[in-house]
Amino acid sequence: MNDSLALYVHWPYCARICPYCDFNVVRDRGRVEEQAGLVQAILTDMEAQSLLVGPRRLASIFFGGGTPSLMPPEAVAAVIARARALFPPAGEIEITLEANPTDAEAGRYAALAEAGINRLSMGVQSFDDAALTFLGRDHSAAEARRAVQTAGRVFPRLSIDLIYARPGQSVADWTAELTTALDLGFEHISPYQLTIEPTTAFGRAFARGTLTPPDEDLAASLYEATQSVLEGAGFEAYEVSNHARDVAARSSHNLHVWRGGDYLGLGPGAHGRLTLNGERTAVVAHRRIADYVAGVADGAPWAERETLDAPGAAEERVLLGLRTVEGVPLTLLHTLGLSETTGPLADLIVDGFLTLSEGRVAATATGRPVLDAVLRTLLT
Repeated sequence: MNDSLALYVHWPYCARICPYCDFNVVRDRGRVEEQAGLVQAILTDMEAQSLLVGPRRLASIFFGGGTPSLMPPEAVAAVIARARALFPPAGEIEITLEANPTDAEAGRYAALAEAGINRLSMGVQSFDDAALTFLGRDHSAAEARRAVQTAGRVFPRLSIDLIYARPGQSVADWTAELTTALDLGFEHISPYQLTIEPTTAFGRAFARGTLTPPDEDLAASLYEATQSVLEGAGFEAYEVSNHARDVAARSSHNLHVWRGGDYLGLGPGAHGRLTLNGERTAVVAHRRIADYVAGVADGAPWAERETLDAPGAAEERVLLGLRTVEGVPLTLLHTLGLSETTGPLADLIVDGFLTLSEGRVAATATGRPVLDAVLRTLLT
């Protein structure tokens, strides 16, 4: 059997569109018939792609969005069952679903666990009510705490997403929110710095001059506080934006992707990376729901398909791998013509942005906050 294969399932529906979100999402306004058609298309797409990739071992499943906790639990169960049948796993696997911590969605957690979800990634974003209003979230801080308690009773593993570097946020405010997440017992914490994307409501407000993010110095202080608080609690930043209490708490799905593993992307706008006829292939599904459903019916679910040449595939592995604490093999960088004795790789090591140890290159604590600049220097 060939290498293992992960699945990403995109559920695009949201109760509301958050002002910072530039993902492929739509408002959920009673689209029951459309959603049923999308579920069937996802199942059909999975079967068709299984014929392309051949026998594989299922490594993990990740339901993202959108708001996949709005997905009917019976649909979640159907996707999981079909995946297990098409790609029999060697044993128990991680199956993650992203969820909002509203009272209404918390009422569905038990059914989602029964459907096969064993890891919940909770989009709390903040434990401050004013911040939640600013971020356009549907839940309150009190709701989030209740949802965490509910989730803890039915899921063996919990992760939390938090957004920092918000306008007006202080280091003390952020430290208090991180401490709350730790006190609630999360094994995995993903703190993301607020990014202003031009196509979002926040992007338009920024262009008008009505939204001002923290300056670089404050943003850097908030990042440093993140590392200090979580490291002090025994968490490791095993990836730039992901911290785990121990090795067992790391997301195996995310690690599979960052290590360059193959994964199917199912659902509108989903990205995938597949090895087809020995070649690394990048695919993107049609973004519009109707186009995706029609494309699946016609045997053409992808809007984009690109075969990566060897240097392109190697460069992508470097871009992903240097985000992680384990880094990438030095031999991979050699295939790109880079040397540890001269040139940009050597300079970045000498300057303390990268480290070379036991044949692997990784970003240092100095390099991680400026990783985008490090990668530009390394690969251009």
